[in-house]
Amino acid sequence: MAALDRRQVLKGVGAISGAAALGALSSGCGGQTAISADPDELVLWYWNRSVSPTLLAEAARAIPDSTKRLRADIIGSGYDNKLRTSLAGGAYIPDIAAINSNCSLYFPSEEKFLDLNDLGAEDYAADYYDWKWALGTSPTGRQMFWPMDTGPTGFYYRADIFEEVGLPSDPDEVTEAVPDWDAWIELGAELRAASDVALINTAQMVFAQFLNASEERYLDRDDRPLYSNENSAVRQAWDVAVKASQAGVTAKLPVENEQNSAWSSGRTVGHIEAVWWGQILTDTAPDTSGAWRIARQPGPPGNSGGSFFSVPSSCKDPEAAFSFITWLTSPENQASSYNEIQLFPSSPDSFTSGTISSGTDFFGDQDPLEFFAAIAPDVPPTYVSTYEPQTSAFGTEILNVDALGKDPEQAWSDAVEQADGLLAKRGVI
Repeated sequence: MAALDRRQVLKGVGAISGAAALGALSSGCGGQTAISADPDELVLWYWNRSVSPTLLAEAARAIPDSTKRLRADIIGSGYDNKLRTSLAGGAYIPDIAAINSNCSLYFPSEEKFLDLNDLGAEDYAADYYDWKWALGTSPTGRQMFWPMDTGPTGFYYRADIFEEVGLPSDPDEVTEAVPDWDAWIELGAELRAASDVALINTAQMVFAQFLNASEERYLDRDDRPLYSNENSAVRQAWDVAVKASQAGVTAKLPVENEQNSAWSSGRTVGHIEAVWWGQILTDTAPDTSGAWRIARQPGPPGNSGGSFFSVPSSCKDPEAAFSFITWLTSPENQASSYNEIQLFPSSPDSFTSGTISSGTDFFGDQDPLEFFAAIAPDVPPTYVSTYEPQTSAFGTEILNVDALGKDPEQAWSDAVEQADGLLAKRGVI
């Protein structure tokens, strides 16, 4: 056998440590205990507004194509901690669990979840966006997580303000005007000069949305860091965010309450975020109804948010669980879920089911559902590493540059040093 190098040994130790947090060192699947001892009842864990109440009520009577019924337990704060604790203890584990967009955190403990390909998942892959399907696939190729909703991103802006200062205001015209980030920053600088308002609240938002639309993020599929590589996506995102800050495009408002006030008052007249942000904007700035529009962001659209289903290996009836998740995420039922609780579908066929409707005039005569349905196929596939939380210093440091005036190169060096240090502790580098 070939000798292992230091990185391989440390990474192995880190993987064991991460797995232990989810019970990799606890008893095997045979010793795990489900929440409900009733053999005809499957328990689902989910959080508020992550699943349609109407569809849950239907499955509670009988899961389609199964003799089982569903018990849906809504979990409040600390969802991940509660699920991880149950998995680690090998007891009181749900038969089906919703997982948020942070699903990669569970990859080191993949033995705690069934490979959905063993239940026939591969036969459904073509029915979902390829980039969403890829996000639920572990580095070893196991389909651990099933696509629920998605979060394609766009450029929200105040069309009335744009028109007042002589900038393009029609969504197609704005899209044409900002094909890349340099053009977007130039537009923001023109806006600042003409009206002294910001195009976006923080440089951190620019940084994050650049990466959300990138095929490359912080680490590769072998969890090797990429950010220090020449012209890495992280470095490109950093440079764009710094340029936006220095051009006066950002409002330099890191505090959430101030951000909400800025959108409502017109101090900030743009944002780049996912489809679900439209509802937040509607609730945050109701007096601006009819003034906002959505254009394509610079470059390709990204993805921000979106959840999954998983089937823990302790599930009492995997076939019934699979029947439930495939039924709930059928195109027709995803259309119903959008109408009921605005979960943007993961299946393109949901938009041709004949029942889906945006039901809002907040964006004037523009239909946000039609806009995001058109751009969703263009989101590039990417890989989100289990270890990405250890790179959070980049987001913190770009805020320091934007809000506090810290030297960008010093901030970059500090972010690299902090990320390297945390990853080294986990045996990744």
